[in-house]
Amino acid sequence: MASPNIHTTEPHVVKEELIASGKWVKLEKTTYVDPSGSTRIWETTKRTTRISNSTADGVGILALLKRTLHKDCVVMVKQFRPPMGCNTLEFPAGLIDENESPAAAALRELKEETGYKGEVVGITPVTCLDPGLSNCTTHIVMVHINGDDIENINPTQQLGDGEFVEVILLPLDEFQQKIDELLQKEKIVVDCKVYIYAMGMSQAFFKPRELPVLKQ
Repeated sequence: MASPNIHTTEPHVVKEELIASGKWVKLEKTTYVDPSGSTRIWETTKRTTRISNSTADGVGILALLKRTLHKDCVVMVKQFRPPMGCNTLEFPAGLIDENESPAAAALRELKEETGYKGEVVGITPVTCLDPGLSNCTTHIVMVHINGDDIENINPTQQLGDGEFVEVILLPLDEFQQKIDELLQKEKIVVDCKVYIYAMGMSQAFFKPRELPVLKQ
């Protein structure tokens, strides 16, 4: 049996001190009190771009492309990420602009990165990305794309300077399988959100009452 929780202190942040700052991110020393009442130090990274009074930095876009006589496909993006030193496979994503809703940000970023025009069908609550490192947060926005719409038959990206994004369409019912095949073919790292979603969809399609088993 687990020991009873004898901690009486509500953990809280005492102060945050700037260590270094760049154009997009900053490093802070966070002083906090843990549940035992001890004062501790944490190194925290934060974006410098978060809009005031906003609860999220950006959006991730789970976009499903639906076309007549085709399988439903998840719209993915592949791009070189300098911190990883290689290409990554991700959901389209971006930061929320001033006076912009998560839905509007998602549709704008989807159009810019993939060329597709979609319809928002759902938005998650604010979610954290890497809470042991950063306070960065995001909304996952679910979007349906009518692939039969003339605007989506030959989509044209609207990339900014320095953006190099390849659009990859992966069938929903083979999502995890196609990702695993891609990993075998080239040096690429998959965003954890993408792979967890792939595992969930694989379970939903094939083994809804079993726990997933990963290959070692």
